[in-house]
Amino acid sequence: MDKRIVFCGTPDFAAVHLKALLDAGIRPVAVYTQPDRPAGRGHKLCPSDVKKLALEHNLEVYTPENFKSEEDINFFESLNCDLCIVVAYGVILPQKVLDASKYGFINVHGSILPEYRGAAPIQRALLDGKKQTGVSIMKVELKLDAGDVYAVATTDISASDTSGTLFDRLAKLGAKTLVQSIEGVIDGTLKAVAQDEAKATYAKKISKEESAIDFNQDAFTVDRIVRGLNPWPIATTTLNDIKYKVFETTPSDEKANAAPGTIIECNKEGIKVACANGVITLITIQAPGKGQVKAADLARSRKEEFAAGKQFV
Repeated sequence: MDKRIVFCGTPDFAAVHLKALLDAGIRPVAVYTQPDRPAGRGHKLCPSDVKKLALEHNLEVYTPENFKSEEDINFFESLNCDLCIVVAYGVILPQKVLDASKYGFINVHGSILPEYRGAAPIQRALLDGKKQTGVSIMKVELKLDAGDVYAVATTDISASDTSGTLFDRLAKLGAKTLVQSIEGVIDGTLKAVAQDEAKATYAKKISKEESAIDFNQDAFTVDRIVRGLNPWPIATTTLNDIKYKVFETTPSDEKANAAPGTIIECNKEGIKVACANGVITLITIQAPGKGQVKAADLARSRKEEFAAGKQFV
């Protein structure tokens, strides 16, 4: 493609899309990503996944903190961009930047718009018990995720999906749909459709404060919370003042006849815990400072701690 493409993105989800562009022979003239951030125990500055991939392919990389300076805006304008692609960039783009691309800006968003505009569409769809989600290719405008939509691709949410598996699947789906859409956006054969504002919903950012499991919910809701918060921040529950991370559970509609949070029994499957409705079995958990283990093995080695009648809070 002889058009001048600029790519803006930061995390792995965005890097999958950049790789798909490169594999399709679409080589951006510039890549924008967030500046290096501290990471790991040593808090050393680390480049984003997009920056690492871009440098591997000898692409020009730019990392402004934002676009508040005229210098950064003027430089973007000097790129003479035909089309700018934005995927999980995490930087607000002012109107002067949005006006600096001949065919505009397009964004890959991880939901079926207008549902789940905002920071955490993939996790929120799973947490809310949706049966289907997808990706939308949309025009970028100043209002959050409200631009007209060029294309939508969907995928079912299974009973075993975590946010991690959904992220991986939607990244591949988004990358494929993006590559298929670019030519139509540029030549005008792909028409964008306005979103129905009356159906718009918002997907707020996930926070660590949401990690504590509330067993006063039904077992299937608890299971969705565990899956929706995996791989971050990971659901937690406390027993005997010890906070455990919970990575995997199995829900059932079995009647517990016990207060929510009460251990019903420990068996070879795991630790069975009463919910407001049904029973949740903890399958894979992690104690502080330890690795992930099968809950059944941990309960077998600490029978008194995990005895029937003890209560998670």
